[in-house]
Amino acid sequence: MVNVTINGITVSVPEGTTIKAAAAQAGIVIPTLCYLKDLNEIGACRVCCVEVEGERRMVTACNNPVREGMVVHTNSPRARETRRVNVELILSQHDCHCATCVRSGNCKLQELANDLGILVNPYEEDLPHGIHAMWTTTFPLYRDAKKCIKCMRCVQVCEKMQSLGIWELTGSGGRSTIDVSYNRRIKDADCALCGQCITHCPVGALRERDDVQRALDALADPDIVTVVQIAPAVRAAWGEAFGLAPEQATVARLTAALRRMGFDYIFDTTFSADLTIMEESAEFLERLKSGALRNGPMFTSCCPGWVRFLKSQYPDMTALLSSAKSPQQMFGATAKTWFAKKIGVDPKKLFCISIMPCLAKKSECDLSTMQNEDYGKDVDLVLTTREVDRMLRADQINVKNLPEEACDSPLGTGTGAGVIFGATGGVMEAALRTAYYMVTGENPPADAFRDVRGDKGWREADFDIAGTPIHVAVVSGLGNTRRLIEAMREKRVRYDFVEVMACPGGCAGGGGQPIHDGEELAYSRGSVLYGLDEVANLRFSHENPDVQALYREYLGQPLSELAETLLHTEHSGWFMPTHPDYNKR
Repeated sequence: MVNVTINGITVSVPEGTTIKAAAAQAGIVIPTLCYLKDLNEIGACRVCCVEVEGERRMVTACNNPVREGMVVHTNSPRARETRRVNVELILSQHDCHCATCVRSGNCKLQELANDLGILVNPYEEDLPHGIHAMWTTTFPLYRDAKKCIKCMRCVQVCEKMQSLGIWELTGSGGRSTIDVSYNRRIKDADCALCGQCITHCPVGALRERDDVQRALDALADPDIVTVVQIAPAVRAAWGEAFGLAPEQATVARLTAALRRMGFDYIFDTTFSADLTIMEESAEFLERLKSGALRNGPMFTSCCPGWVRFLKSQYPDMTALLSSAKSPQQMFGATAKTWFAKKIGVDPKKLFCISIMPCLAKKSECDLSTMQNEDYGKDVDLVLTTREVDRMLRADQINVKNLPEEACDSPLGTGTGAGVIFGATGGVMEAALRTAYYMVTGENPPADAFRDVRGDKGWREADFDIAGTPIHVAVVSGLGNTRRLIEAMREKRVRYDFVEVMACPGGCAGGGGQPIHDGEELAYSRGSVLYGLDEVANLRFSHENPDVQALYREYLGQPLSELAETLLHTEHSGWFMPTHPDYNKR
C-alpha cells in the first residue's frame, strides 16, 4: 500500500493507483474531459492537472500513479488557474453555439465551463474551415468538426472496444484534428454504424443524422397513415431523459405519448421479435438437420451493425448469417401486407417509422434488399431513442403524468422472449426456447437456457435438445466479436449457433440510446428487460397469439414460400466497403 496526502487528507491505496483514483477514494473529485476508464487514459485535455509538491510541472491525475508520501493539491491557486486556462483554450477551438447543439445540457465541456464560471473567453476563436469542416449529410453518422475537442475518445473506443479503427488523429500541432482513417470519406469506410463513438463523445461533435423533421412531415400529411414500432431496448432507456424510474418508463406510457404526438397506429417490435424467433429457430433446425452446420455455425442476423461488420471484415463468412430479416424489417413487411389488408389501406400510403436504440437501423431500412416493388420500403424511417426524446420535449408532453395505454392490435402483442431481444444473450435464449418446442412439442422451463446470460463479452454454453447436443456462443461488442471469429478461423473453437450484437451489452447499450457521460448502462438496462420477461404472461415466442394469427391467416408456417419472400433476405445482395488492408490479411 502507498500513503498519499490529497488536499490534506491522507489515504492508503494499492501501488499503481492513479492520483485521480486515490482522490476519489478520499471523496475528492478531480474533473476530467477526455478520460474514459481503461480506454482513454492519456491526459490529452489536461483538465485533470493537479499540483504535486516537489514537482515543477503540473501533473495529470488520470494517468500518473501515486508515490509514497506524495502530497497533492487539486484546488491550489496554481491548479485552479491551470484548469481554467486549459478549458478556455479548448473552448477557443470549439463551436460554442450551445443553444443549437444536440448535446446542450448534456455536454461535459459545457458543464466544466459553467462550473469554472467562464463567462468570457480571453482567447480568440479558431475553428476548422474548408475541407476539414465538410461532412456528408446523408450518412446516418454525422460529425461536426467545429465541435471536436480532439479528446481522442472516439479514436480509442473504435479501436480498442470495437476493433475497427474508423477514426484517426491527422495533422500536427494546432492543426491536428480527428478524421476518417486512411483518408477516406465516411460513406466509403467500413464503419459498422454501431454509434459507440457518439455515446462516448463528451460534446456534440458526433451525433446521429437528424430525421425528426421527416417524421413530423409524415405526421402532418393527411394522406399518410403513420405506423410506428417501439423496439424492445427502447423501453429500458427512453424515460432516462425525463427522470423516470424503469417501472414508470413503460412502453405503455411511451405509447400514450406517441398517440398525443399524432401517430395513427402504435405497435411493439416485440411482436416481430417473436416472429423473427419463429423464422430463425426453424432455419436453425433446418440447417442442423441438413448437416449445414458442419461448414460453420448459424450467425444471428438481427443486428445490422454486426452484419455490416461481417460483410466488411470477413465477407467470405456472409453465408453463415441467418437469412431472417431483423425484427424491424419483418415488422415493416408485415405492416405493409397483412396489416394493410386488415385495415383496408393501400400499403403505399402507410409510412412505417421505427423507434430504435441504434444508428445502423437507419442504414438497414434503406438497403435495396429491404424493399418490395408492391409497397416500396419495409420501413420508411428510423428514429433513435434520443430523437424521440427530443420530439417529446419539443411537444411539451408531460410524460410523468400520462396514463398507460396499450399498443394497437394485431401487431402490438409481444412475449417476454421478444422483450429480451434488447439484451445480450436474449436472442439466443428466445430462439432456443422455441427451437426446443419445435423439436419436442413441449415447452422447456422458461429459464432453461439462462446460461447464455451474463456480463462477459464472449460467453459459451452447451445444451441438449431431444438428445442432440448444441454448442452455442453469445458475443457483444465488435472487439469481442473479432476475437471470436479469429478463434473460429484458427479452429480453436467450434459452435452450432452464435448470437452477435455490435454494441457491448446488446441493444440496451446501443449507439442511439440516451447518453450518460462516463457511465456504461447496457447491463443495468438489460436487467430491466430480463425482469420484464420474468413477470410476462407469455414467455415463449410461439405462444404469441398475434404471431399465431399471422401464420394461420397469411403466412402458413415458418419458412413457407411467402414467409421466405417477406421475412427473409439475401445478405450478399448489397455492397459493403471492406477494410483497406483486407486483402493483406
